[in-house]
Amino acid sequence: MTTQKPVCTDKDRVLLLCSRGVMSRTRHLMKDFRKLLPHVRKEAKFEKKCKLADLNEMAELDSCTRCLYFENRKRRDSYLWVADVNGGASCKFLVRNIHTMHELKMTGNCLKGSRPILSFDPKFDSEPHLQLIKELFKHTFKTPQYLPKSKPFIDHVFNFSVSKDGHIWFRNFQIVGEGEQLQEVGPRMTLEVIKIFGGSFEGPVLYENTEYVSPNLIRRRLRLQSTQKAAIRAGKKAQNNEEARNFEEMEEDSD
Repeated sequence: MTTQKPVCTDKDRVLLLCSRGVMSRTRHLMKDFRKLLPHVRKEAKFEKKCKLADLNEMAELDSCTRCLYFENRKRRDSYLWVADVNGGASCKFLVRNIHTMHELKMTGNCLKGSRPILSFDPKFDSEPHLQLIKELFKHTFKTPQYLPKSKPFIDHVFNFSVSKDGHIWFRNFQIVGEGEQLQEVGPRMTLEVIKIFGGSFEGPVLYENTEYVSPNLIRRRLRLQSTQKAAIRAGKKAQNNEEARNFEEMEEDSD
């Protein structure tokens, strides 16, 4: 009597792609995710001149229900969209502190295609927008059971934690021994929530981070501060020169 092979009934698949002009570190981060997530499907780079809503059609053509889209601005700022293509919500993040598996060179290791445990900080249940983000992450980063490309065991943990400033940390750990110890493997990144939309890459704004400041504005403020400091230094120098000249003239008059 032959035993039937278990069939994967979970149809969640993730489309993973990026915009043109992404930084090399972002490309390496995507390579890490392709190794860690056997249910992702790679797509060619997305043209910036196209509408973001076109990503929904691309995902449907690839039979994907979720989308991870890395977007680059000014060749220095990375953004991540996490979207539920089947009429669900989507969230846009600013990505900071990217560290790839190759860059970290941790001693831990996990097999390609193995299934992860998803670990969430209790803070994710404290606020409505974090609860929504938690649901998006759960369905995007979990590997469907009995997926043909996946290994039938668990050997690593995806950890999502919320810092005091509201940023979300993503880290990947290997389960060592009988699960009594965790060893970080990588990759690692920090996500700052910008906006949550009611639709996939479009729709009404459900949540907006009022404390978010764009990197471009931060750089502009730093340049302005530098210009102001330079002007103050130049003014003090001119004042010192003027005082020195006045002092010399006073000495000449006294002679």
